[in-house]
Amino acid sequence: MNTQGIENQQNLSWSFWPILPLYPYGKRKTLCREIIKDSLWIFDQLQGILYTVVPVRMTIIKLQEGGLLVYAPVAPTPECINLVKELEQKHGEVKYIILPTSSGLEHKIFVGPFARKFPQALVYVAPHQWSIPFNLPLSWLGFPQKRTLFLSINHQNNPFGNEFEYKILDINLGKGSFQEVALLHKPSRTLLLTDTILSISEEPPEILQIDPYPLLFHARDNAQQKMIDNADNRRRGWQRIALFAIYFRPSAVKISQLGEMWKDAKKSPDRSHQAYFGFFPFKWDENWQDTFTALSGNGRPFVAPILQILILPQGGREVIEWADQIANWDFQQIISCHFDAPIKATPQQFRQAFSFLEKQPKASYQQPLLKEDVRFIEELEAGLVKRGIATPQKEKV
Repeated sequence: MNTQGIENQQNLSWSFWPILPLYPYGKRKTLCREIIKDSLWIFDQLQGILYTVVPVRMTIIKLQEGGLLVYAPVAPTPECINLVKELEQKHGEVKYIILPTSSGLEHKIFVGPFARKFPQALVYVAPHQWSIPFNLPLSWLGFPQKRTLFLSINHQNNPFGNEFEYKILDINLGKGSFQEVALLHKPSRTLLLTDTILSISEEPPEILQIDPYPLLFHARDNAQQKMIDNADNRRRGWQRIALFAIYFRPSAVKISQLGEMWKDAKKSPDRSHQAYFGFFPFKWDENWQDTFTALSGNGRPFVAPILQILILPQGGREVIEWADQIANWDFQQIISCHFDAPIKATPQQFRQAFSFLEKQPKASYQQPLLKEDVRFIEELEAGLVKRGIATPQKEKV
């Protein structure tokens, strides 16, 4: 019996995965990278659907007075907790844990279990938390009752010390709110964000390279192709994954009919459960890489189209005011909770990413997303508005 292999698998265990059943389900690898020596670290894991997997990220910062601040916890697997404990031994205990969103379930579900591993830490959460189908107290959702505190939306009391500044974006969506806690770490000139800013590199993230199966699955052009592991296929698979993750239904891909899928599946060289029994419904246009190039934009920071179309226009003025204040901060890099990190970006580039909300932008938006690629999300919005689930977009600011 390979006891070492069993122990390694146990180190990756995340037992609460049925709450949000995303790939890789109950086994989650954690990759820790030191971004600034003895000061700032990021912890990447994976999550996704149908092998459309992207990084989900936690950031840890060493406090000047000693101890650690945790921004947006990830799944507290034994491996993850051991890595954090190693930092504690060198730099002091975890003092603060921050939930920087009110709506992001893929971040919220980890906070309670993570906080229980560090009973000395104070847990600060974005205000106006909500849950569906019923609004439940945070203690019912696993948050430690006596040490969970709400961040002040007016920023009257900054609990993290003079080395930090924070600003909360708060948009009322009717049945809930969209919130983003932007946190500036002044000494490292680093801006921490959750979902509002993304950057996508041409090469697959390191966390996806550990087990490249999702990359190789999406690198194929049809069900009859074998999965061949090489650098080109890993890159091709990543770029297609990114298009799916951002657009849901990118314009460069077509979905086969069920009968055609069934015929192709019977000819597949791999009909295992892992390969979805040979089913592969995707057909990519020859020019699909042009679509990715327009999306990536040489790694420029941008706002995901789901936010551009469905969410942020509901509070355009609030978003612009929030972005203007953050653009006055002094930072040189952004660490977001998804896709690439760190993102080398100036305050001006950050502000420019929100110009889609303005009638007369202060700065022109470089390399906008292709109209045909956002069409599916626009159709989704129209359907939600028609059913009364969403409200129509407001006028630009």
